[in-house]
Formats: sequence, C-alpha cells, structure tokens
Amino acid sequence: MDVSTFYALFSTTCFALVGLWWNVVQSHTDWMRDPALRRVVGGIYLSFLLPALMGLFAQVGGTEQPQIWRTAFIVLSVIGCVCTLRLLAGARGDHLITWQQAAAALLYALIAVVGAFPELAGHAGLRPIQTEALMLILLITLAHALVWRYMAGEGRADEET
Repeated sequence: MDVSTFYALFSTTCFALVGLWWNVVQSHTDWMRDPALRRVVGGIYLSFLLPALMGLFAQVGGTEQPQIWRTAFIVLSVIGCVCTLRLLAGARGDHLITWQQAAAALLYALIAVVGAFPELAGHAGLRPIQTEALMLILLITLAHALVWRYMAGEGRADEET
C-alpha cells in the first residue's frame, strides 16, 4: 500500500465532502436556526473535516516521522470522540443514528489508541498507519450513512422517524 497516495486521495475526498455538505447546508438555512439541528449539521461537518485533517498529517509525517501523524491522530480523535459523544447524549431516539454515532465514537477512540500505542497494529499484521487508514475508511462510511439518513429525512429532528 502506498500510504502517501492513499492519504492524498483520502484527504482530497474528505475535503470535497466538506464542501458538498456546506452546499447542502446553504440551501437549508432553517437548519442553522434550530440549535439541535445546528449541532447535527456541525457534527456531520466534523465527520468529514477531522478525517481530512488526519489524512494531511499522515502525509506530512508518513512512515519517516510517525510522531507527527500519531500526535495529530490522537488529538483529532479525542476531539471527534468528545463531539460525537455530546451529539449522542442529545440523540432523540432514532436507534440507527444512535448506533452510527456510538460506532463513530468507538472508532475515534480506537484511532487514538493506535496512535498512542502503534504496536497494537502488529496484532493485525499491519503497519500502524495502515490500521489507521482502515479505521478512517470505516469512519467515513459511517459519516456517509449518517448523511444519507439525515438527508432522507429519517434522522432530522423536524421529521417523524
């Protein structure tokens, strides 16, 4: 696996998703007026922004200076985990969205753990930066699922579930 190419494509894709999400948000100005909806909109934004930033740090550090990406992954994962847990605490009963947010919080925690203890990746037969890449893929997949549920009206606070 060429980690540099993966993370370059991954970051670019995540930043594109941030931009696409803000285009959606601009067409729904009412979402920003309701504090609960605004928190969800911000949570979705972070679901794409934080992995994009992690990808950039992975490119900067690469395999030559892993302390750069490891530190960034730990800090950004803690931010992601805390923000996701706060959203989870305010969830309004949609069990699928609650499950998605809980899984995202768990992934953020695991990303931070591998960043702090990279030798754990050896148990899977992978390098730490590869293990992190796989978890980031799962994190983005969960973010896509959350956006789909939200955009389909199934997760929004203003719709019946």
